[in-house]
Amino acid sequence: MAAKRRVSFSIDEFSLELLQAAADRAGKPLSAWLAKAAISEAVRQGAPRENTWDEAAAIADDAELAASEAMMRASG
Repeated sequence: MAAKRRVSFSIDEFSLELLQAAADRAGKPLSAWLAKAAISEAVRQGAPRENTWDEAAAIADDAELAASEAMMRASG
């Protein structure tokens, strides 16, 4: 399995709500939804698909942590 790294990102409140709503509609945690969307976009732009499953799992874990941190910061 790929090594995992903690990442963070900044996002405005409206965008976060938009992404959370999309994840909710898909029935997925925000982190999993973000990971899938990011991987899909990377592949669409020509990134190689090698090790997709291991990378997807690592990205999902990282995205879940980042999203949780973003929501905690947003809630004050």
